[in-house]
Amino acid sequence: MTAGTREEIMVGEIVIRFLLEGEQSDGSVAMFEFDVPAGSKVAAPHSHDGFEETIYGLEGTLVWTVEGEPNEVGRGEVLCIPRGAVHQFANTGDLDATALAIVTPGILGPDYFRDVAAVLDAAAGGPPDLAAIAAVMRRHGITPAS
Repeated sequence: MTAGTREEIMVGEIVIRFLLEGEQSDGSVAMFEFDVPAGSKVAAPHSHDGFEETIYGLEGTLVWTVEGEPNEVGRGEVLCIPRGAVHQFANTGDLDATALAIVTPGILGPDYFRDVAAVLDAAAGGPPDLAAIAAVMRRHGITPAS
């Protein structure tokens, strides 16, 4: 995979680019960059029991709420989200943000984001089918928070 051929996956307002997939690391790690426009609240509260997620800020600032505690992650800052911790993120600022996500072990891949994008696309601009999104999340090892 080279930078020139990296697939961009649009999920609502965010753009995801996988830099390393689990198959490329014998399952030890997956990494993806993602862009979040200013003013976006994009991820429903969720957890994952099978992997940790470490976030490294590249541009702008994202607010990650982990177990009810807000954490600002700006350029050069890092946040580790442990397995089982309920979390979500938003870009509450005036600037677009870009971050790097590192998933260990590398069991989350681009298919998850493609599947969520398909549910959002099927809504054709209307409200998405939340049950379908929850089913996609569970199929990929992510638990929607109740």
